[in-house]
Amino acid sequence: MKRILIAVLATVSGLVALMSYRTSLEVVLPSAAAETPAGTTTTSSPSPSVSASSGSSTGANSSSSTGSSSSSGSSSSSSAAATTGAGYTDGTYVGGAANTRYGAVQVQVTISGGSIVDVTPLQYPNSDHRDQQINERAMPILTSEAIQAQSAQISMVSGATYSSRGYIASLQSALDQATA
Repeated sequence: MKRILIAVLATVSGLVALMSYRTSLEVVLPSAAAETPAGTTTTSSPSPSVSASSGSSTGANSSSSTGSSSSSGSSSSSSAAATTGAGYTDGTYVGGAANTRYGAVQVQVTISGGSIVDVTPLQYPNSDHRDQQINERAMPILTSEAIQAQSAQISMVSGATYSSRGYIASLQSALDQATA
């Protein structure tokens, strides 16, 4: 009788533990940072701002890691030129830093002749070996896609979903400045 009671209690407690286990985290969407220096304007997406849960956010040229995601303001330094058929004004535009689960992503877009000629990732997660491995592969693909599409309507890179979302959000922020 004792063995049956112990077996039933163990089964019930096992089922309770199994049912209370959370299998996934909340959806974490990238968002463009809303901080801007005086005199510039930035259009940011309405998605909620989230902080990095991995505790790492570094710039592409930074060697230290911070405890939370930091976002740098977006600014534009564009040479005044006429807007062409593509709708973009020539110049160089820095998109807002998009905070993702693994760190901030920020890009700089160069427009010439009304077309996107270059997209340079300024900041992306690279604090550990895995981040470096993912983003060394993803950033060139995303840049190529953006130049080919001439917009932020690009495909995400498989295996680099968070970086891709952040890249697209920052790219859209920069392109919004180029159309303003």
